[in-house]
Amino acid sequence: PHASGSKWTAMQETMGWRHFRVIQCRKGSGAGMAFVQLQASCDPATQLWMNASNLKDRDLWAAGWLQKSQME
Repeated sequence: PHASGSKWTAMQETMGWRHFRVIQCRKGSGAGMAFVQLQASCDPATQLWMNASNLKDRDLWAAGWLQKSQME
């Protein structure tokens, strides 16, 4: 799946933040299923798990940390 430590930008504010880092990856029970745990870069207490395939949706996520001007 996605390497631990990789950086992502949420295209819409998520839990109050836009910049996240992958802190954990897990394989799911189904074929090709994988999950990632993301942590907000500015608030380590803000964490969420989601299906890793969601990171492929460019309407939702962009690889790396983008500035607001790069997202428009």
